[in-house]
Amino acid sequence: METQLDPMKDDLPLMANTSYLLVKHYVLDLDVDFKSKVIEGIIVLFFETGSQYRKTSSTGKGGCQSQFDETCKMRASELCHTPVTNVSACSSKMEHNDFAVCGKGEEDTSDKKGNHSNEEQASGISSSKDCCDIENHGKKDFLLVLDCCDLSVLKVEEVDVAAVSGIEKFTRSAELTNVSKELENLRNQIVHELVTLPADCWKEQLYYFTRCSQAPGCGELLFTTGTWSLEIRKSGIQTPTDFPHAIRIWYKTKPEGRSVTWTTDQSGRPCVYTMGSPINNRALFPCQEPPVALSTWQASVRTAAGFVVLMSGENSAEPVQLREGILSWYYYVTMPMPASTFTIAVGCWQEVKQQSFTAAIQTNIEFSLPSSQADFRWHEEICGHVEYPCRFQNSVARLQAVIPYRVFAPCCLMERCGEHLLQLIPQCLSAAYITLGTHPFSRLDVLIVPSNFSSLGMASPHIIFLSQSVLPGGSHLCGTRLCHEIAHAWFGLAIGARDWTEEWLSEGFATFLEDIFWARAQQQLSHDEVKGQQELKALLRWRRLRDEVQNSEEELQVLRPKKESTGEFSESGASIVKHGLKAEKIFMQVHYLKGYFLLRSLARTIGEASYLASLRKFVHKFHGQLVLSQPLLEEGETWKECQLVQQVSGEVTKWIQTNQKIRKSGKKKRKQNEAVFQKLLPDQLVLLLESLLEEKTLCPRILQCLEKTYQLREQDAEVRHRWCELVVKHKYVPGYGDIEKFLREDQAMGVYLYGELMVNEDVKQQELAHKCFSAVREHMDASSAKVVAEMLF
Repeated sequence: METQLDPMKDDLPLMANTSYLLVKHYVLDLDVDFKSKVIEGIIVLFFETGSQYRKTSSTGKGGCQSQFDETCKMRASELCHTPVTNVSACSSKMEHNDFAVCGKGEEDTSDKKGNHSNEEQASGISSSKDCCDIENHGKKDFLLVLDCCDLSVLKVEEVDVAAVSGIEKFTRSAELTNVSKELENLRNQIVHELVTLPADCWKEQLYYFTRCSQAPGCGELLFTTGTWSLEIRKSGIQTPTDFPHAIRIWYKTKPEGRSVTWTTDQSGRPCVYTMGSPINNRALFPCQEPPVALSTWQASVRTAAGFVVLMSGENSAEPVQLREGILSWYYYVTMPMPASTFTIAVGCWQEVKQQSFTAAIQTNIEFSLPSSQADFRWHEEICGHVEYPCRFQNSVARLQAVIPYRVFAPCCLMERCGEHLLQLIPQCLSAAYITLGTHPFSRLDVLIVPSNFSSLGMASPHIIFLSQSVLPGGSHLCGTRLCHEIAHAWFGLAIGARDWTEEWLSEGFATFLEDIFWARAQQQLSHDEVKGQQELKALLRWRRLRDEVQNSEEELQVLRPKKESTGEFSESGASIVKHGLKAEKIFMQVHYLKGYFLLRSLARTIGEASYLASLRKFVHKFHGQLVLSQPLLEEGETWKECQLVQQVSGEVTKWIQTNQKIRKSGKKKRKQNEAVFQKLLPDQLVLLLESLLEEKTLCPRILQCLEKTYQLREQDAEVRHRWCELVVKHKYVPGYGDIEKFLREDQAMGVYLYGELMVNEDVKQQELAHKCFSAVREHMDASSAKVVAEMLF
C-alpha cells in the first residue's frame, strides 16, 4: 500500500495492518537526553490476533474468571502494599541494564553502518529488499506493519514470555515440550490470556506486563523502515495467528522528529513535549495509529534530576532515584485509548500549590449536584465497551464532582497561574460533572506549555496543555478554554471518532459544552445573563465561520470529506486521514463551528434541559467506544435579539460617530459633548473591535482612545488579537509594539497576523513581520513556521 502513497500530498497515511494483529498494550522504557535532543529506549508490544484472522472460540470471559481468581487473590494484597512505582523502578533499572548488554553493541554498529538512514536492516540480518520478497514453499511471510516515522530502529526481537517465572498459570497446557512450534503457540497463548484478563485483575495484569517486558529475547526479527511505516516479519511465519504476539523494539527518536518539540520554556529552561502533531505519535514510538487500535500502556521515563515528567497516566507519578543525578518516572493507563492520545511533557516545571480555598470550594460542590441523581442508577447497567476498570461502574467515582488536579508551569508563570487558573479548575470540573455526570478519568494535570505551542489548549487523558495566552486579561478566556478542554474528556477521549476526518464530533461537542460548563461555573449569573452571553458568543462564532468559509478552500470546509466511505478502511486495516498533513488546516475552526451550530440547533429544537439529559445518556451508552456522525442541520440567527449584542451595536455607533467628528474637526480637540462609553465584557469587546475592523478608516486619535478606554493591552488574547488587527489595518505605528509582543508571546494565535502585515505592502509592517519571525522561528511549531514562511517569502 505504501508504494501508492505520495508523502508530499496532504493526506496522512495510517499504515498499520490492524485487521491482522492489534496492539493491546505497550510497555515503554525510555531515556530523555536534552543534550542530543533524543529519546532512546525500548518498547514492548503485546498483540491480539485481529478480526480478519481471529479464530472462533467457545471459551468466554466466564471460563477465564475461575482460572485467574486465585492469581488475583495471591497478588492483590502484595500489590496494594507495594506502590506500582517500586515495581517500575525495578523494571526500569533492569530494562536499562538489559539494553546496555544486548542493545548497545548493535546500536554502535548500526550507527557506523548508516542503518539509521532507514535504508538497511539493523544487525545485518537481511537487506530491506529481501524482507518483503522471501517466500517459503510458494507462500510469503506475514508482514506486521506499524506506523512509524522519523525514528531510528536499531533492533527487533521476539520476547520469550514463557521464560517468566510463574507464567505457567496463563496457559492451559500443563506440560511443555521442546517442539518449537508448540513453544511458539504457548507464548502467543500466554499473551492472549494476559491481555484478556478480567478488569478487576488490572494490577495483576500490569505486574505481569512488566515481568514479560523484561523477559529474554528468543530470536531477532527481520525489519525494514519506510517513510511512514516499520515492517517486521519472522522467517517462515505466514499468518498473523502464528506471528509472535510479544515483540521488543530498540529505537531512538530523531531531533527533527515531528511528534515532539524540543524547545525552552518561558524561564529559558530546556523542555520537550508532544504538541499535537499532524503525524501524531509515530515519531515518538512505533505504534498502530488507526483509532480502532485501542490499547493500554505503561511507561518508565528516565531523565536528569531537576526535570519533571508529566504524562497521560492514571497515577500521579513520584520520581525514584536510580543513581546520582538520574530519576525515573512511571505512569500507566488501564482504559484502552488510541495511541495518538499518549502525551508526554518533560521540563523544569514547578507545581503551583493549591490554596486553602480550593478545599472549601470542593466541599461545597459535593452538596449541590441535583443532576447526579441520574448517575445512581447507571451502575446497574452494563457498559458497551471492551472490559476495563471503568469509572462509570465505580460507586465512589460516580460521586466525585471534582477529581484530583495539579497545575504545573515554568517558575516565571507560577504567580500568574495562582491568580485565576487554580480557583477556576474545581469550578469548571464541577460544572462538567453537573452537566455530564461521572468524570471518565481519575485525575487531571494542567500544564502551561512553552510559547511556541500552536493552540490555546490541548486535552489528553489525565492532562491538559494550556497556552500562556489564556493567563492575562482576567478569568474569561482562561475559564472558557479550560471548559473546552475539560469537555474533551467525554467527547474526543472517552468517546472518540471512528474516523479522524470527523473531528467535529470532538471539537463541535467541546465548543458547545464550553458555553454550558462556563455558565454553570459562574454561579452568580442570572438565567438572562447566561443566555445573553451565549447569544453573543454564537454571533462571534457565526462571524468567524462566515469569514472562514469565504476565505478557505472549499474541500477543507467539509465535515465528512470521505462522504459515504467515512469509517471505511482497507482489508488490512490501513486507511488515510483526508487532508491530515495540510498545514493550514490546523488553524481552521470550521469543524469546531459547524459542529457547534448543529448541536446548538438540536438543543433549541428539543429544549436545552432535555438535550443535556440525552447527552448524559449518550455518554453513558458510548463511553469507551468509537462512533460516527449523523447528517448536519442548519442554524438560524437568533442572536440578533440578544441584549448584549444590541449594547455592542450602540457602542459601535458611538465610536463611528466620534471618529467622523474628529475627522471633520481636523486636529482641533473638542472636549464638549464627548461620548460616554460603557464597560464591556471580553466577548463584547471582541465583537466591538471586529465591527470597527469593517470601517474603512479610523483616525489615530480614535485608536488611541480605544486602547485607553478599554485598557486593551491588559485584556485577554482574543481581544488583543483584534486590537492588533486594527493596528495593522490602519498602520497605527504606536501600536506596533503591541503586535511585536503578541507575535512573540501569543504564538498560539498570531499566525495570520503575519499575513496581514505582509498584505498591506507597507515597508515598516513587512519589516516588523520579518523581525518577529526571525526572533521566534527557531523555537516555533513546525506547522506554524511553514505557514508563516509561505506568507513572508
